Amino acid sequence: MQRKMELNQVYALAQPGLSEVETTFAQLIDSQEEFPEMQKMLRQVLVGGKVMRPMLTLLAGMFYDYDLKVLQPMAASTELMHIATLVHDDAIDSADCRRGRPTINAVWGVDLAILAGDFLFARAGEMAARTGSIRVVELFSQTLGIIARGEVKQALASFKLDQTFEQYIERVAAKTAALFTLSTVSGGILSHAPENSVRILHDYGYNLGIAFQIVDDILDFVGNAKDVGKPVGADLAQGTVTLPAQKLLQRYPKDNPLMAIARKEDLDNNIKKVIEMVRNSDIIDECYKLAEDYCCLACRDLMKLPAKPPSEALMTLVDYVIKRNK
Repeated sequence: MQRKMELNQVYALAQPGLSEVETTFAQLIDSQEEFPEMQKMLRQVLVGGKVMRPMLTLLAGMFYDYDLKVLQPMAASTELMHIATLVHDDAIDSADCRRGRPTINAVWGVDLAILAGDFLFARAGEMAARTGSIRVVELFSQTLGIIARGEVKQALASFKLDQTFEQYIERVAAKTAALFTLSTVSGGILSHAPENSVRILHDYGYNLGIAFQIVDDILDFVGNAKDVGKPVGADLAQGTVTLPAQKLLQRYPKDNPLMAIARKEDLDNNIKKVIEMVRNSDIIDECYKLAEDYCCLACRDLMKLPAKPPSEALMTLVDYVIKRNK
């Protein structure tokens, strides 16, 4: 069993690359000096926030030929893609707040938010191209397609209760795991990792992404707006049937406020009822158990990678995913 690091040690290990990512974002903001309104939008979304995806790229690139000159642009690319998806999500959902800050659509309107998200996607693609790796650029494009397709499927499934667990995992895979996989696989490719190691990094990123989203879905029921970055119950308000809601429906297939939500009746009151029912059951524990199972899958083959600090760091991130805000 590999030992683990403290979370601050993981950040310290990736810090040189993370600092370069922050510098890249600052330069991107500065590059729009002649377009003050775009600058304001970029400052709204590129300042602060989490660094999970770029950190995964940097750590995955440390097992073999570590070259920050190519890893850093890709680390920036993964985070820009992530932020762009959030900008589009907030516009589609008419969300007013993200991470304690007004969303772009709340300040500038939906149309400009969509265009700002497009701008971020374009810059993310530019960063991926700076790696000089055709394979990575292809992977970037494929990932963007997977995410877009997943968002369309989620929109079409809104307020529909007849969804299977397999459909939920498919949606989560497209929504979150695809970008986690891009992060880890691109790091492996850019460090010239052998194909068996790239596969291990792929499986790690995929399974960690599934676990991460399951925990996100749990926090939509038991978290608070400050920690989660959006109002509790936001998924229910958008008609998104996540794992806790699925499990509640399985237990109470006939007498369930989810049915009223599906009919868009008295949403605020029925959302509160669903949250209370989930909190007063063992559904949350069951969901955490599933997230832990996916974390175990993520770590299953990590010991086959070179025994270096990055493998310990990846193990630590698994613990962080399960324990955050728990």
